[in-house]
Amino acid sequence: MKLYDFNKQVCEFIEYLSEIKGYSPHTCSAYKNDLCEFETVIRKILYGTGKDSKQKIVSVLEIDSFVVKNYLGYLYKKKDKKSTVARKISSLRSFFNFLEQQEIVSENPGKAVITPRLDQTIPDYLTVDDMFVLLDSIKTDTLFGARDRAMFETLYSTGVRVSELAGLSLPDVDFHQEYIKVMGKGSRERMVPVGKCALAFIRLYREMLDADQLNEQPDLPLFLNRFNRRLSVRSIRRLLDKYAVLCGINVPVYPHALRHSFATHMLDAGSDLRVVQEILGHKTLSTTQKYTHVSIVKLMQIYDKAHPGS
Repeated sequence: MKLYDFNKQVCEFIEYLSEIKGYSPHTCSAYKNDLCEFETVIRKILYGTGKDSKQKIVSVLEIDSFVVKNYLGYLYKKKDKKSTVARKISSLRSFFNFLEQQEIVSENPGKAVITPRLDQTIPDYLTVDDMFVLLDSIKTDTLFGARDRAMFETLYSTGVRVSELAGLSLPDVDFHQEYIKVMGKGSRERMVPVGKCALAFIRLYREMLDADQLNEQPDLPLFLNRFNRRLSVRSIRRLLDKYAVLCGINVPVYPHALRHSFATHMLDAGSDLRVVQEILGHKTLSTTQKYTHVSIVKLMQIYDKAHPGS
């Protein structure tokens, strides 16, 4: 009988996620880390902790619901957060779904455990006033100031992920139709509306660039660093941290908080939930529904202030 080495199957799975599914390196790395931890834990469950156990090869055929339940017990004993446990179990199920498709295993042992029920959390977001304080704090009298204002205006105007913003090239911006072409998760392309204000700052920034800087860019990245290369996700985060500190905002400010702010402000203004889902690039409506909790909180505050019987 073929052994089907666990680690070799994980390598094939990660290659499948990257090459076939188009998952990002960050996502693939997260799956690999989860599965490597699982292999380390179940090795002790199956073979003990002796010296010989490290020499043994774990086969995917040895993993059943009993082993997975023991792994779940280990995660709870380690006091991992519910969201972390849910993610690790999801990684395991996805891996065994892949093995089922390859007809290596006949059933998915990950389905034998119940994913922990996650606590409902309200996403971090900025108020409209705080959002404008942040944006107005960015001066546009220098090239990099104009670039930063254009970046964060675009991030708030469109609700795109920071990785999607960093991946934008000049041909992705349609100034006439007022939208940008975004390559999202799983290599799914979508068209996202962008506001006139953001487009105006993009124009200002591009006009301030030297012709030599533009000619050096064969794919014309939209936002450039000081070396005339595409600005990285990490650099964008650092810049946002700097401006948040300078303007003294008292809530957590990070790129995804601007995405949360976009969605919250759209729903507060009466936008349809499915429209917001489409713009954000969410596969399911349930992912977008977390922002309705924010809107309900605001609704209750307005009710308490306005209703004479409250």
